[in-house]
Amino acid sequence: MPKKFRVFATCDIGDAIDLLRQRGYEVEIYPKPEAPPKSLIVEKVKSGIDGLITTLRDSIDAEVFEAGKEKLRVVAQIAVGFDNISRADANRYKIPFTNTAEVLTEATAEFAFFMMGALARKLWTAEHLTRDNKWSYWHPYLPFLGDEVTGKTIAIIGTGRIGLAMIKKCAGFDMNILCYDPAYQNHDYVKAIQENMDLRHVRGISKTKNWIKYVGVDEALSQADFVSVHVPLIREGESAAPTYHLFNERTLRRMKPTAFLVNTSRGPVVEEAALAKALREKWIAGAALDVYEKEPLSADSPLRDPAIEDRCRLYPHFASAGRITRLSSDPEKGMAGRTVQGLIDVLEGNYGGDVTKMPYVVNKEVGSL
Repeated sequence: MPKKFRVFATCDIGDAIDLLRQRGYEVEIYPKPEAPPKSLIVEKVKSGIDGLITTLRDSIDAEVFEAGKEKLRVVAQIAVGFDNISRADANRYKIPFTNTAEVLTEATAEFAFFMMGALARKLWTAEHLTRDNKWSYWHPYLPFLGDEVTGKTIAIIGTGRIGLAMIKKCAGFDMNILCYDPAYQNHDYVKAIQENMDLRHVRGISKTKNWIKYVGVDEALSQADFVSVHVPLIREGESAAPTYHLFNERTLRRMKPTAFLVNTSRGPVVEEAALAKALREKWIAGAALDVYEKEPLSADSPLRDPAIEDRCRLYPHFASAGRITRLSSDPEKGMAGRTVQGLIDVLEGNYGGDVTKMPYVVNKEVGSL
C-alpha cells in the first residue's frame, strides 16, 4: 500500500478522486462551485499537503510555492492550459506540475466546429425569432439568411493537436483549408488530408476537388470564409512568434467582411476591444468565443454590446465540457483521470522517480535543476 498522502483539490473532479482514496490518500475537496480564495489555497498548502489539484481559475505562484516549500511535491492541473501557474516559480521551488493535454483534443475541435456552424447558420437569431413569437411567415430569404459551411474556405490558425483535429472535421465537410502556424507545421498530416480529399473526389464522394495548404497569416486571413484559432498563448519576449493579441485591429481588417472568427484557444489571443469594434463597424460578419481576456467575462465587456449580440456568440469556456472528456477516470479518455494519474506518478515515484519521463509533467526541466 502506498504511503498515505494528503491532497487538496480546489474543485470536485468527480469519481476520479475515489482512485486516490482507494490508494489510501487523504483528499479534501473545496465544496463550492466557484474558485476558492487564494488565501485558502495558501492556507491548505501551508498545512502540509503533498499534492494540489487546481484549475485555470486558481493563481499558483511564488506565494503558494513558498507556503508549501516544506511539503508540497506536485501541482496537478485539470486543464491543458497552465497560464495560471508560474512556471518560473514552480521551477525555482522545484515543484513539477502536470496538465491534461490530448484527452480534450477531439471535444474541443468538435465544439469549435459546432460554434462555427451555429454562428454561420444564425441559430441564435433563428431561435429567438421563434421563441419571441416573431415568426409570422415563411420566405426564401427574409428575415435573414445564414451561410453554409460545406464547400467554404477555412483558415486554421495553429496546427497543434486541436488544430489538426479541426482540420479533420472540416475536410469531412468538403471545406478548402488554409493552415498557418509560425512554429509547428505538420506537412505529413496536411499531405495525408490532401490525399484523402483527392480520393473522395475520384470516388465520387465529393463533387468538388478540395485542397489544403500552409500559407502566411495575411493570406490565410484575407482568403478565408471562417477563421478558427488554435494557438497557445505566447506573450511578447517569450518567443519570436508571440500570439498575444494576434487578432487586433490590423489583423481583423485583413479578414473578409463576410468572414467569421471562432476562438477556442486562449482569450488574450484576441484583443476584445478591437473585435467589438470590428463587429460594430462590420469589418467581419461575426464571431464566436469560448475564451476571454479575463474570465469570467466582465459585465461591462464591450463584447456584451446589444448592438452586436446577433453576430457575437459568447460561451463560458466549456469547449471540453463533454462528460467523458471532463470526468472519465481513465487517463486515456478523461481530464479527471489524467489529473489524478499525473499526481500519482509524482507522489509515488513512478518512472523511477524521473519527472522527465513522466508523460503528464509539463515542466520536465525541474528534474535537472
